[in-house]
Amino acid sequence: MSVAVLKKEDKVIAWIEQWKRERTQPVSAFIYDLKALRERAMDIVQGLPDGCRLFYAIKANPSKVILECLEPIVHGFEAASIGEVRKIREVSEHKPVIFGGPGKKDEEIAEALERRVMLLHAESTHELRRISLLAGRLGVTASVLLRVNLRASFPEATLVMAGRPTQFGIDEEQVPEAIRLALSLPHVQLEGFHLHSISNNLDPQLHAKLISVYWARAKEWQEAYSLSLRYLNAGGGFGISYTDPNRTFDWSVFTTGLRDVLAEQSIPGVELLFEPGRYMAAACGYYAAEVIDLKCNHGKHYAILRGGSHHFRLPGAWQHSHPFEVVPLERWDYPFARPEVRDVEITAAGELCTPKDVLARDVRVARLRIGDVLLFHYAGAYGWTISAHDFLSHAHPEHVFLGRERS
Repeated sequence: MSVAVLKKEDKVIAWIEQWKRERTQPVSAFIYDLKALRERAMDIVQGLPDGCRLFYAIKANPSKVILECLEPIVHGFEAASIGEVRKIREVSEHKPVIFGGPGKKDEEIAEALERRVMLLHAESTHELRRISLLAGRLGVTASVLLRVNLRASFPEATLVMAGRPTQFGIDEEQVPEAIRLALSLPHVQLEGFHLHSISNNLDPQLHAKLISVYWARAKEWQEAYSLSLRYLNAGGGFGISYTDPNRTFDWSVFTTGLRDVLAEQSIPGVELLFEPGRYMAAACGYYAAEVIDLKCNHGKHYAILRGGSHHFRLPGAWQHSHPFEVVPLERWDYPFARPEVRDVEITAAGELCTPKDVLARDVRVARLRIGDVLLFHYAGAYGWTISAHDFLSHAHPEHVFLGRERS
């Protein structure tokens, strides 16, 4: 993979250049393009067929500024902890919230009900019983979806959440028992099913077929148990390719296929819900890290960055070379020659005392100097919040939000 220099008129580049004009410390920042986020979110939401609703999964990026940006556009938010529910309620007291996750504590369930979540995903029969008990103590009825781990095989996605043993959901073979239990509990209203089976899928036609499988299962259970359903939650799972820029999840291809599926299989009165996170937020964010040193060890060239996996853990967690651009900066404050490399493969390593602190490996650069910046793309999701911020106690990066709308 080779890298190129971004255009100077790019507003992200302009912000980095301004940093170097005004400050002496090395560049280290997450930069978010809110205008791009708004436009992408509107395209995604407006492209959905009638009868579909979109909830942003805030685990991808729970920044208050991001939530405020998306709140007027999305139909609601999906939370995976009571902490995330609280963050949503700081932005909106009334926006619909879906609360999921495999390890809900009693206090979380009770507070979620008090904070008027729209739906809870029940991950087990034990959790169903606890939800009913806690709802009864509060004098309310909890609306729940049963999260189901299907027995079908889903081999083509980056992450597989079902079709094999995982900690997520109720085994498909145990669904009859879970339905009967839900119908018998006094403070639970079974509203439908949650079937999130794959993550980071890059094939839109496969994803439309997956929704077809979901509808078929929901219809079987509805007919077998005379259920009055309101929702089928198909989760997220729409993919971002970090290694091949030519591979994209084409939203229009997916929604075209989805319309065909809905025309043939939808259940009257049942809304189809989606919970994308990465697909919505990844492309709006960048991680900028200045090159602090260049060195050659055992024949390999390394660029040492002000930053690393303690800021941006995703590349290490997924074991890929994260795509970046070189931002050349002319400022040089030392009284000696500026080191540089030309037409070599470099490994971009962070400032931590571990050989695993690597963001990209063996990437060819035309020219790279100490003091230039590596600008990593697709850093708007699963970046800062999944990282070990305080390992070695390095200073945190800045978080910059470009394109805020004036109130």
